[in-house]
Order: sequence, then C-alpha cells, then structure tokens
Amino acid sequence: MFSYLYLASQSPRRQELLKQIGVAFEMLTASPEEDSESIETPLPHEKARAYVERVTLAKSAAAFIRWQKKQLPWAPILCADTTVSLPDHPTGEILGKPSDAADALRILSLLSGKIHEVLTAVAILPSPESSPICLVQVSEVEFATLSPQRIASYIASGEPFGKAGAYGIQGLGGALIPRIKGSYSGIMGLPIYETIQLLERAQVSHI
Repeated sequence: MFSYLYLASQSPRRQELLKQIGVAFEMLTASPEEDSESIETPLPHEKARAYVERVTLAKSAAAFIRWQKKQLPWAPILCADTTVSLPDHPTGEILGKPSDAADALRILSLLSGKIHEVLTAVAILPSPESSPICLVQVSEVEFATLSPQRIASYIASGEPFGKAGAYGIQGLGGALIPRIKGSYSGIMGLPIYETIQLLERAQVSHI
C-alpha cells in the first residue's frame, strides 16, 4: 500500500478534494519549458469524451517522463482533465478555458438557458511498468438564462478565466446553476467516487 501519490495538476480544487478524502500527495507539475497548452488544443471534429481522455493520458505520459528525469522514489501518478461540452453544437462541442473576456462572453452566452455536460477524466499510473488506468465521469449541468448584465458582472469578477466552460461551480458560478445531475466533485475537477476506485486499484491509502 502506498502512503502517498504524485499529483500532476496545478488545480487547487483537485488538491482540496484529495485532502478531503485523506490522500497524501506530492506535486509533480509541468516545468515552464513544457508545452502543456498544445496538449489541450482540441483536434478537428474531436468529440468531448475522446478529447478529455486523450488529454489526460497525454498528461500522464508527460508526468511519467518528469518523474524519470527527477529520479524520485516511485509512487502512483494521478492526472485529470475537465472539459465542458454542448453535444452536437454546430460550432463544436468542446468549450474550453476562455482566452479573454470576449471569449468568456461567447461561452457563457452559449451555455445560458441550456443543459450542458461536464466531463472529467481521471488517470492513475499504478507502476512504472504498467499503463495508466483511466475513467471518465460525465455530469449534466443546467444553466439559468442569463441577462447580458449578469454575464458581464460575472466576467468582471475574474472567476471565468482558467476554467473550462468559463465558470466555477464552487465559486460565484454556483449561483448560475439551478440543478445538476451527476457528481458535484466531478464538475469541480475530480470526481471523488471514481477517484477512490482508481486509488484502490493502485493501492494508494485514503480515508
């Protein structure tokens, strides 16, 4: 049984959720010279589930190389990625992190009054000789119909930036969401139920 794991994510929300279930971890994040942004660029006509799985497995491969270079003691490596999707939308179904305020306005306007999906893939590498084990959790989120003024106010708060779908359910964005169907922690970025399944398969201790 491993007493800790490596977390290959800078997300403070994922760190909080791991602490919530009693998982000790050390950070194994990308160095400045790594081109992590290119990994997250969707491929032409890529579906959301294929995208989030591909990105998470690419992050896992990059994290393993990082572990090798640092010559660290072995512990399982955990990676995750979250995307927001409007399935079959004509402009493309993947709604990533907004590039600027105008992009945040576009994304939030698309989500207004609609039900969308939030997909989070989680992968754990149990040993240096094995392949990563990956699970995908999908939740449905209903957005309220938002006035232009409310969208502008939310963008002005700064919360949409750095978040898939231009909102954070655990912050001010929670006030924009009348109901969800699925996993609240998954929408935050790390579905606890699925993550515990992976921890048990990799023999990582947790509560």
